[in-house]
Amino acid sequence: TLAAAEKGKAHSAALLDKKVSRGQLTAEQRETTLARIHPTQDDAGLAGCDLIIEAVFEDRALKAKVSAAAQSVVGADAVIASNTSTLPISGLATAVPDQAKFIGLHFFSPVDKMALVEIIKGARTSDETLARGFDFVLQIKKTPIVVNDSRGFFTSRVFGTFTNEGIAMLGEGVAAPMIETEARKAGMPVGPLAVSDEVSLSLMSHIRQQTAKDLQAEGKAMPNHPATAVIDLLVNEYKRTGKAAGGGFYDYPAGGQKHLWPELKTRFEQPDEQISPQDVRDRLLFIQAIETVRCVEEGVLMSTADANVGSIFGIGFAAWSGGALQFINQYGLNDFIARARYLAEQYGERFSPPALLLEKAAQGEVFR
Repeated sequence: TLAAAEKGKAHSAALLDKKVSRGQLTAEQRETTLARIHPTQDDAGLAGCDLIIEAVFEDRALKAKVSAAAQSVVGADAVIASNTSTLPISGLATAVPDQAKFIGLHFFSPVDKMALVEIIKGARTSDETLARGFDFVLQIKKTPIVVNDSRGFFTSRVFGTFTNEGIAMLGEGVAAPMIETEARKAGMPVGPLAVSDEVSLSLMSHIRQQTAKDLQAEGKAMPNHPATAVIDLLVNEYKRTGKAAGGGFYDYPAGGQKHLWPELKTRFEQPDEQISPQDVRDRLLFIQAIETVRCVEEGVLMSTADANVGSIFGIGFAAWSGGALQFINQYGLNDFIARARYLAEQYGERFSPPALLLEKAAQGEVFR
């Protein structure tokens, strides 16, 4: 709707107003920037654009409808990009006639603060389209990393392991304040429960359902994760779907400071199931580092630098470590493998060290 589009422009105006009030921008510069934003609810308003970035809800059919409509207006030379965080680009590209002109440009929230853009190369994305996407990201003064196509790409996959691990611990009976505090002590900017509220538990649930549908169509089963039952409880039984809906793992009192939902203690916490603070921290960091290795192993990531830069700037992986792969390097590959095996024995097979990690350790190599 036009009202929703106008709301987007109003958000931009508010961000620019802050800059004017701090002396970072003149009133004239503010007006010049706002004059470039043209809200519309009509596809015809896209005429003349050479790049369209679709950013609608994580629903394959809806994204296909929007991309096809945009393509019909802008013509054959324009690049169509999707801001999807999880759906494979090669599948989304089938909505347009020339799949070589389709690419993923995954921005991070809040977009005005997050420096990274993950550029996803689909199976049929041309080198020219990739170059145009890269140029655009540099033009808007963001940091690009390029990854190959897969479900969740790199950043969403790794970010998902962080949130799921925190939620799984809650389901095991670990105290919520401990999970959140130890995440920050480990170097994460925010705890997994708080960031899940920001993303919204209903969106996490929706993405899982779309993934299950896609995997079923491919004849594959959806892997089960202990976090799933907790998310389903919050969404379906407790009707707490996240910050935007007024409450999730946290309460958000009007005019007050957010705080953990007191019911988490009575509904989930089990005094005899507490684990060591070190185990909490390691579970949150190790699971992300292991998933990053899997992304290298599968060819999703093409360089160690992209892995390290992307993990810090895209998902806030502990900056002191130098990034997810550098975390393994500085821990020492053999020591990391030993600790991962301990975590796998205690908390689940998802911590088992990937084959690539074992190979590198056997050859005395590190991630370069």
